[in-house]
Amino acid sequence: MARASFSSCGYKSLNSMAGQAAAVILGRYYYDQGGNSKWLATLVQTAAFPILYIPLFLLPASQEVSSSSRYPSFVTLALVYLVLGAILAGDNMLYSVGLLYLSASTYSLICASQLAFNAVFSYFINSQKFTALILNSVVILSLSAALIAVNEGSEGPSKVSKWKYILGFISTVGASAIYSLLLSLMQLSFQKVLKRQSFGVVLDMQIYTSFVATCICIVGLFASGEWRTLSGEMQGFGKGKVSYVMVIVWTAVSWQVCSVGVVGLIYVVSSLFSNVISTSSLAITPVVSVIVFHDKVNGVKVIAMLMAIWGFASYIYQNYLDDYRSRKSRYDGETRNDP
Repeated sequence: MARASFSSCGYKSLNSMAGQAAAVILGRYYYDQGGNSKWLATLVQTAAFPILYIPLFLLPASQEVSSSSRYPSFVTLALVYLVLGAILAGDNMLYSVGLLYLSASTYSLICASQLAFNAVFSYFINSQKFTALILNSVVILSLSAALIAVNEGSEGPSKVSKWKYILGFISTVGASAIYSLLLSLMQLSFQKVLKRQSFGVVLDMQIYTSFVATCICIVGLFASGEWRTLSGEMQGFGKGKVSYVMVIVWTAVSWQVCSVGVVGLIYVVSSLFSNVISTSSLAITPVVSVIVFHDKVNGVKVIAMLMAIWGFASYIYQNYLDDYRSRKSRYDGETRNDP
């Protein structure tokens, strides 16, 4: 899989960062205004996948680059999408539990721990090579999350007990580990199974894994009986029925915007790079959380956020260096071959 140019990653990075920040803020807002369905909060993370058919249908046929490799069979593809979709559903549930019991700023900063997990999975599954700057990025971002873990001033939303806060913390860390594994498995699928180079492949991955995850969440919503409470939730929502519907709809759309950016970055660069970009949204979310939810931001949180920005900048700089060397190498080769 060829490394994409530094500039070509820009729009996918923006999708990932903006989508995730908006989705987390809206998810926390849903809980704050009276929402309480964990299965619904999980469902909206994948339910808007049909909107991805729009760009898929609009893609020109010329973007589909043929490959000499044999296209995988239907059974193989179905197995890949089923496994990844099931992992995605479980991961989203853990994230929903974490966001229910944690403030948006604390939740976002804890999510930085996914880079440490991804470093391990990328090394063993994707043969990711580490430079000093990448290692610096991983260590700094992991320490940033650790600061939040040991910060005695960290608090969850109002009326959340200490054990629920701990449950939220454990769920978020567990979700971060599973998410990192999922990204590495997606990268492996692109490299070893799909073996095609087009953005249509990225959309297929997102659509079919989201379809599987959505089906699992719908079954869970009805099996748990939470579907019976949704009407009451809408009636009692703090800002009214219209706001309830709009929050659900835009949360779902935001997650799809984020997911396309994440999967696209896995495809064009690597799972580790995609994870770093996702984690960088924590530089945005805590600031917005303070404005919208009046989250408490003490000195430890400020230091954790600054460390996260430092770690993110280290990885971006490494990617810039790699891109510069790649372009310089291509230019030198073309110059030597030019008569």
